[in-house]
Amino acid sequence: MDLEDSVSIESRFAGYVDGLVQVIGHADRAGPLRDYCMGLVMPCERKSVEPMAALTAPERVAAQHQSLLHFVGQSAWSDEEVLRKVRELVLPAIERHGPVEAWIIDDTSFPKQGRHSVGVTRQYCGERGKTDNCQVAVTLSIANHAVSLPIAHRLYLPREWACDAARRRKAGVPKTIKFAAKTDIALAQIEAACAAGIARGVVLMDHGYGSSLELRTGVSALALNYIAAINPQTSVWAPAVKPLPPKPWSGRGGKPSQRLRRDGQHRPCSVKELALCLPQKAWRAIRWREGTSDWLSSRFARVRVRPARGDDRMAERRPEEWLLIEWPPGESEPTNYWLSNLPADIRFQRFVDLCKLRWRIERDYQELKQEVGLGHYEGRGWRGFHHHATLCIAAYGFLISERETIPPSGPSPATFLSKLGVPSGYKPRGSAIAA
Repeated sequence: MDLEDSVSIESRFAGYVDGLVQVIGHADRAGPLRDYCMGLVMPCERKSVEPMAALTAPERVAAQHQSLLHFVGQSAWSDEEVLRKVRELVLPAIERHGPVEAWIIDDTSFPKQGRHSVGVTRQYCGERGKTDNCQVAVTLSIANHAVSLPIAHRLYLPREWACDAARRRKAGVPKTIKFAAKTDIALAQIEAACAAGIARGVVLMDHGYGSSLELRTGVSALALNYIAAINPQTSVWAPAVKPLPPKPWSGRGGKPSQRLRRDGQHRPCSVKELALCLPQKAWRAIRWREGTSDWLSSRFARVRVRPARGDDRMAERRPEEWLLIEWPPGESEPTNYWLSNLPADIRFQRFVDLCKLRWRIERDYQELKQEVGLGHYEGRGWRGFHHHATLCIAAYGFLISERETIPPSGPSPATFLSKLGVPSGYKPRGSAIAA
């Protein structure tokens, strides 16, 4: 490792953390902030508080453990302010690769034992691919084709937790936090991003979020475009089919009907039924990005449709949207469906390219968990869960900012920092030398 490179990265890391110190509040939090961030980017099999204390202050582990534990679990600094500062520091590095193209909504799970860690219950655990004991957090990330960064992270509090006053009190759940569906949390994150003036992108959602008509409607109301994965049974009006107008008023009693009608010839169909009826010429082979060994490609069709759910209680049809369908060669039926309010004139290639940009969030989760220990927090409280996640995102932001400074065949920025060890001039808060 080149000494000059290592010193330069160390210096930039110190400057990056100094930027976070500006929004952390009390001056006595600056030391623990630096120590915690250093622990997250240095080599350590487990990024929980005790191992990081041993790594950052080997001569005073017990005192350092208490310092970091209080900082992450009890200190009342603002997650929102720190994440805002991370975004401010990292956005220039993201935009060097091009403008923000997408906002990606998703969630990530953390398997847990017992029932006392905040938000833990039996629910779908994506990490294990089944229902299991876990916590789930909803996230919003900004992305382009080169890099992405989470900008919001909020624990989903299941109804059984939201309604249990004793467990809420013990875990320190704020009184302002009520039960909210994951889609409601996602919409609140999107609204906050709009209010913050973040560069807008197409909102990308998997079917867990995209199947929510309410969420799609809320995103549209914010003048945002979206590409939302949906279930095969989602009902739509095919291009040549429409509902009957409201029943004519007889003029005798009551009010005129304001509801669209359906009959045997005027009925919506599922997106799967529509896909299976498309002619061969509707399908087109499209590739979207280069994989590890070859270009990724598949077969797609797109059709202009109108979502049908609940419109028999409405006076007018919903706006026309794109239905995008993926049917890979060799598969017996289509595998993926999306609804999108992107403009009618969007190029087919561009449409697919944006749709497939969701893959970046999977890489984020993988690196956040493997590189900086997002899932390693062992505390049980609300504040500690969110503080740890915020600091992991901060550490991750530095690492992705540094990637372009390292040759493609070279080690990661984390590797450079790890070989430094604890710098000779680095004085953990409370050390005898610092005192």
